[in-house]
Amino acid sequence: MKITKIEAIAADLPLVRPFKMSGVEISVSENVFARIETDDGLVGWGEASSSPSMTGETVESIVAAVNFLAPFIEGRDPSAFEENLAEMDWRMYGNASAKTVIEMACYDLAGKAQQKTVAELLGTVYRTEVPVLSMLATGNIDVDVSEAGERAAAGVSHMKIKVGGKPVAQDIERTLAIRKAVNGGVQLSADCNQGWTREEALEFAAGASEALDFLEQPVMGHDVELMAEIAAASACPIGADEGLHSFDDVRKHHAMGAAQGGSVKMIKLGGVTRAHQATKLFDELGMHVNIAGKIAESSVSSSAVLQLGAAAPSIEWGTSCTCQFLKTDIARNPVQVIDGRAKVPAGAGLGIDVDEDALAEFAR
Repeated sequence: MKITKIEAIAADLPLVRPFKMSGVEISVSENVFARIETDDGLVGWGEASSSPSMTGETVESIVAAVNFLAPFIEGRDPSAFEENLAEMDWRMYGNASAKTVIEMACYDLAGKAQQKTVAELLGTVYRTEVPVLSMLATGNIDVDVSEAGERAAAGVSHMKIKVGGKPVAQDIERTLAIRKAVNGGVQLSADCNQGWTREEALEFAAGASEALDFLEQPVMGHDVELMAEIAAASACPIGADEGLHSFDDVRKHHAMGAAQGGSVKMIKLGGVTRAHQATKLFDELGMHVNIAGKIAESSVSSSAVLQLGAAAPSIEWGTSCTCQFLKTDIARNPVQVIDGRAKVPAGAGLGIDVDEDALAEFAR
C-alpha cells in the first residue's frame, strides 16, 4: 500500500456556543483536515485545530506545511509510522500540527488496511470507554454553577473550569461555588491557559486550590521555574499544557517539581505515535495524564483522542474529547459523549465515516 495523494482542507467549524478562556472568546474553530488516498483505493483522514499561542501555527501555515511535506510522503507506506515521522522531521523543522494531521490520516489508513482500530495499532488496549472532561466555560458564575450541578447529578465524573481573563477574586468565587455545587464525587480542575501573572496565580492558589484536583497551566508555559513556585504554593497538583512540547519538557517539569501531570496533545508533540509514547513516559515518571484535543475538533480528531485514551497506561485526569462543542460535526457516525463518558470507536482505523459534503460546507 502506497500513498498517492495528500490534500489539505481548511475549515471553519461553528461552536454550539462561545467559549471564554483566559479572556478570549471563541465561537468558531479553525481546523485543518488531511485527506490521504492510497493506491488500493483507501482514504484516510487527519485533523488538527490551529493554536498560534500553543504551537505557533495558523490554519494558513498548517495548510502550507502539509502541501510542502506532501511530495516527500507520497509514495510511502502509511503504516511506516516512525520512518514517516523521521522523513517529515528531516524535511521540515517544527510544524507539529501539520505533521499531526498527516500522521493521523496514516494511522486511519493503516487501521483500515489491517482491519484494526488505531488503539490496537498502538499496542495494548486498556479500556473501551473513557471519561471526558466536561467544560465549564461561560465565565458566568450562575450558568457554570447550575450546569455543574446538573452534570454531576447526571453522573459526569470529570469537570474543568476555564479561568483567567477576569479578576482573580471572581475566578476564586466561581471555583468555590462550583465545588460546592458538585458536592464531592467529581474530579474538578481549572485551566488558566497561561493567563495569569505570578501574583495572580499565587492569589488563586491561596484562595481556591484546595477546592481542585488539579490546576492547569496557571502561568506561561516556558517559565518552568515559576510553574515550580506555583506548584510549591498550591494545595492541589499542577498540570502542564502549553509548556509540554517534547519528552524533555516532560522530564524537566517532573525534575523541577513544576508539574505533577499534564495534558498530552498530538498537535504539540507531532502526531499519534509521540503522543502515545508520552503517555508511557508520564506513567514511568508517576505523573498524571490528560489526553486532549483543542476546542473544538470534529469526530476525526476526537476519535484519535479516544483511541489514545484506550491505549494509554493511565488516564487519571481523563480525556478532553471536544466534538460535542461543535454545532455540526462532519461525520456520519459522530463520537457520542454521554454523561461525561465516550465509547472508543470500534471500527477500523479511527472508525469515523467522514461526510465530505458536510465538510465542504465549512471549507474555506
